Amino acid sequence: MSYCTAIEAMQSEEKKALHKNYHDKHYGFPIHDDNELFGRLIMEINQAGLSWEIILKKEDSFRKAYDNFNIKKIAAYTQKDRERLLADAGIIRNKLKVNAAIENAKTILALQNEFGSFEKWLEHHHPKTKEEWVKLFKKTFRFTGGEIVNEFLMSIGYLQGAHSENCPIDQQIIEQNPMWLKK
Repeated sequence: MSYCTAIEAMQSEEKKALHKNYHDKHYGFPIHDDNELFGRLIMEINQAGLSWEIILKKEDSFRKAYDNFNIKKIAAYTQKDRERLLADAGIIRNKLKVNAAIENAKTILALQNEFGSFEKWLEHHHPKTKEEWVKLFKKTFRFTGGEIVNEFLMSIGYLQGAHSENCPIDQQIIEQNPMWLKK
């Protein structure tokens, strides 16, 4: 069952609304802001082992805890910031995931320096198969396994499959010319 049809089968209206907002306004749409790209990567990393619903419910808390996903600020986090994050009940308090966010921010700063932006680094490596992307991400970033990389790239329009072809949102995404159309 695709995400598109799974939402309609959800029992709770609150749950359905939460997922529908993400599905209709974010999932699969191209992102052109490096901080937002990084924020999506943080959220995908934090979803590992958990439901996406938990992450969606905590998105505002993630934004607050991680300085609205500001890459430069996160790259400069100190041990005190790590401790603050690990004590924040509003986010996922996992040492590996917190450390990955901080170290990945430092990596993205280096990529921005070399390529001009995180987005341009992604564009530079496009197109790749899912397997090639996973290999590249594992070499470049921390805590980026196959499912995390796949969902991250689908969610930002680099890999096809975020929506079923008969989903009306799929057409809206196509109109924004996602990277998966540019092969």
